[in-house]
Amino acid sequence: MGDLLLTTPLIRAIRRRYPETDLTVATQSRYAPLFQCNPHITRVAAYDSREPLRAFARELRRLRLTHRLDLHRSLRSRLLRLQVGGRWTSYSKYRAARTILIQLKRNTYRDTRPVAERYFDAAKSLGVSPDGNPAEVFLPQDALDRMQVALAERGHHASRTLLAFAPGASHATKRWPISHWIELVRHVTEGVVDVVVLGGPRDRHLGAALASAAPDRAFDMTGACTLLESAALLKLSRTAVAGDTGLLHLATAVGTPIVGLYGPTVEAFGFFPYQARGTVLEQPLSCRPCSAFGGPKCPLGHHDCLASLAPVQVARAIGRLRA
Repeated sequence: MGDLLLTTPLIRAIRRRYPETDLTVATQSRYAPLFQCNPHITRVAAYDSREPLRAFARELRRLRLTHRLDLHRSLRSRLLRLQVGGRWTSYSKYRAARTILIQLKRNTYRDTRPVAERYFDAAKSLGVSPDGNPAEVFLPQDALDRMQVALAERGHHASRTLLAFAPGASHATKRWPISHWIELVRHVTEGVVDVVVLGGPRDRHLGAALASAAPDRAFDMTGACTLLESAALLKLSRTAVAGDTGLLHLATAVGTPIVGLYGPTVEAFGFFPYQARGTVLEQPLSCRPCSAFGGPKCPLGHHDCLASLAPVQVARAIGRLRA
């Protein structure tokens, strides 16, 4: 999800440079809602991963595309390119530099741009450039209305500050320890603050643990929201706290200040919050980075990159953003 959101500055730039063009975004159906309200996009071509790729390729061929940009560079996108045909352009993932940084701890990246700007390399022939603004998601009013009602039903009052916490991550080494999250919930809810906990179905145990730490002040919404409803809850929050996950980028895309907790990954990879108000907390450990995407366990067995980030540090960062 984060990768997709970081394509929106390029989409915006293409639309502004070519206001009359047809602009299609092709993505998996589960992520299509992120683009459906975007006024810069003509259509969203949604791919159901349970269906044959060749059927989706036929759908794209019928559009008679003039420019084809591959902003994913995965095995699946390469297969799709072959089946759609035509000339495609893409960008460099700097895999060699990434591997050297992980394995040898030597930073050989010559391109220090964030990924959101590296994507522009795929559109060199279009003459577009970044405008310095963040990623974006456009929300329908009914999603905001539904989430305001849902919060009110759980006991949130508009006079209290709402914070959004996203404790989950697809890989264990990207997760801040659950005990730290619980301590942070107890700390922030001592004042006029409520917490909404966001995440997918796999994060329900985390949501339940955080909610039980502050009954009536922490609201578990893990596994209960669509993507746009999660975006709406982030929009309604004063600040969001998350690890290196899609929900962090979703928060920046709706304009919510963020506190990012980064452990196994580093800024050189290009996935720090893009042009967003907020702060990243990380520890200057010699073992970082240890992987490109996170993993099931710390290779050294200690997980100090995140375990040594104290809840009081995160609370102070939240306080600075709220000031």
